[in-house]
Amino acid sequence: MRDSNIKRETKETKISVLLNLDGEGKAVVDTKIGFFDHMINTLAKHSGMDLNVVCDGDINVDTHHSVEDTGIVLGQAFNEALNDKTGINRYASFTMPMDDALVMCAIDLCGRAYYESNCHFDTPKCGDFETETTDEFFRSFADNAKMNLHFVILRGNNAHHIIEAMFKALARCIREAVKVNKDIKGSLTTKGVI
Repeated sequence: MRDSNIKRETKETKISVLLNLDGEGKAVVDTKIGFFDHMINTLAKHSGMDLNVVCDGDINVDTHHSVEDTGIVLGQAFNEALNDKTGINRYASFTMPMDDALVMCAIDLCGRAYYESNCHFDTPKCGDFETETTDEFFRSFADNAKMNLHFVILRGNNAHHIIEAMFKALARCIREAVKVNKDIKGSLTTKGVI
């Protein structure tokens, strides 16, 4: 099975993540940030990963540390579960419509971290989730998953719709990129190893 169990504790957060790449999209999520829980549940459902994510963070300060650190641990768990990446599709892209929002995502599970996005929000919060932490989550996830992750926000006005479209688009990319393809012998690289 392609799964992992990662825990991380700092003075700001205590986080545990159980991840199964070949799951059924089931999730148990408790970050104490309602909108963020909704997004992690969405990520699991649309990617097919099973996730158990628990975060106890200093939300009395704000949501920044909890969101960023969850991205770190989730990325570490994802990278560990991928193992040696033998036979995976590796690449994927998807364009997700959600009402007024239209978001394109592209990923490469290449073992090198890179993140780029043009997201910007005029609305400071979705519920208790600070919208400016959206970039922090995805950057932390990409860095620790050792993946290239790109978003292009093509249009949208509603922050909830844009952020949810980002999570769903990433989820659909993950679903495709982690698939083991019987037509791929070894790793999909000229280097011999990803």
